[in-house]
Amino acid sequence: MHRIEIFDTTLRDGEQSPGVALNTEEKLQIARQLEKLGVDIIEAGFPITSQGDFQAVKLIAEKIQNTTVAALARAQAGDIERAWEAIQSAQKPRIHTFIATSPIHMKYKLKKNPDEVLEQAKFAVELAKSKVSDVEFSAEDASRSEIDYIAKVFSVAIKAGATVLNIPDTVGYSTPDEFAHFIKQVMERTDGIEKAKVSVHCHNDLGLAVANSLAAVKLGIHQIECAVNGLGERAGNAALEELAMSLSTRKDFYGVETQINTKEIARTSNMVSRLTGMMVQHNKAIVGKNAFAHESGIHQDGVLKERSTYEIMSPESIGLEMDTIVLGKHSGRHAVRQSLLDLGVEISEERFEKLFEEFKLLAEKKKVITSGDLFALVDAPETGEQLALNYWQVLSGNNLKTTATIGLWHKNGDCNDGELIKAAYGDGPVAAAYMAIDKIIGIEGALLNYSLQAIDRGEDSQGEVTVTVKLGDHKVGGRGISTDIIEASVKAYLQAVNRALDKGWISVKKR
Repeated sequence: MHRIEIFDTTLRDGEQSPGVALNTEEKLQIARQLEKLGVDIIEAGFPITSQGDFQAVKLIAEKIQNTTVAALARAQAGDIERAWEAIQSAQKPRIHTFIATSPIHMKYKLKKNPDEVLEQAKFAVELAKSKVSDVEFSAEDASRSEIDYIAKVFSVAIKAGATVLNIPDTVGYSTPDEFAHFIKQVMERTDGIEKAKVSVHCHNDLGLAVANSLAAVKLGIHQIECAVNGLGERAGNAALEELAMSLSTRKDFYGVETQINTKEIARTSNMVSRLTGMMVQHNKAIVGKNAFAHESGIHQDGVLKERSTYEIMSPESIGLEMDTIVLGKHSGRHAVRQSLLDLGVEISEERFEKLFEEFKLLAEKKKVITSGDLFALVDAPETGEQLALNYWQVLSGNNLKTTATIGLWHKNGDCNDGELIKAAYGDGPVAAAYMAIDKIIGIEGALLNYSLQAIDRGEDSQGEVTVTVKLGDHKVGGRGISTDIIEASVKAYLQAVNRALDKGWISVKKR
């Protein structure tokens, strides 16, 4: 059976989602989970864009053993050299270089004529090929390019050494039938097409990214580019989980297979959602909270009698199994470690000891620790951040002006041995706490989005707060978890601030 390779771009295109700002350790954490999920290629980043992105790609290339690690590069010498520098230690390195081929991009963005673009594409692929054997070439905005021209560019790219040809619907403009026809024509007119793998990369501006990708599968393509939870520029990319389950559930129709371990889908989706601060909508296909929920009495009756009456796939098939873990404050190290292993989580002894300390603190607040709680502990940042919460207190009431006092430890600070304290008034405890943090950093943040949801069921469930904050000229997301809603809110805002500090977008102003 023909196998489709899954090229995951969560760490590159996905991180370009407004408000997403992952640090190096978070990117490595996601990369390791993607390898466990079974993706064939991880696009780790765009090394030329920043030192932080370069370091993240380099670290992922060093740590990932069984999956191809790709680095993105424009069709320019500096980009390609930097990409190679970042991935040269990878077991399976790939350079992914691109240039736009549509008339509108060539005229207004590149300000080059078609012959110049053709020569630049040839140069880029040849340079990349001199570094690695695996070279992917993408024709940006391919779906709005002229068929004969893009076929000519692809023919030259193959002769120059490209092993993968990617056909992106960069602005999500195409429709399934139209996209399939376009790909068929390009493949038929490209010389040497049998020497390269054909890939597609679809955006979701019209909500057709998955449909367009699946339409291409029927033509015999070899690779689909996608992102977990459909993250990406603007409306996002084709959702990995939807593609994987479509190809698995409808194998009878598509006649292809992937090496995705579908039982890792829920775990991967949750991790990406938590670390990026991008919540998954409740009615999202496959991984939404309501994906396997049945409200209608008729549906409930049918499912109770035979699940296949209203479920075309099982929750277990994506890793949503019944929570059988029962842990509490009397649970010891062995029980906690075994529970983690049962969930497929393997961590170092040093990391486990830190996690166990956090587990004990949480167990003092909750009667029962669930798998959701364990995953939240595992997904917590491993490295120290510039600003750490020392304490918070709030005075509030219907006849009081709400006041919040926040105490933070600043690892680079020299005030009060690194402790920074501020108090502020606000319209409610959360607003007051955020204003106090703003006073500490010396920048007024603008809260763009705030959401709260429970991690699991029960009155003592932990609350998960997700925020998007504008700090200076940048939007950044944050996530906080606690049994106390105010504390979760403070942690979420503080994580957004720390991410902005880590990126160098802001700095703590001296008092």
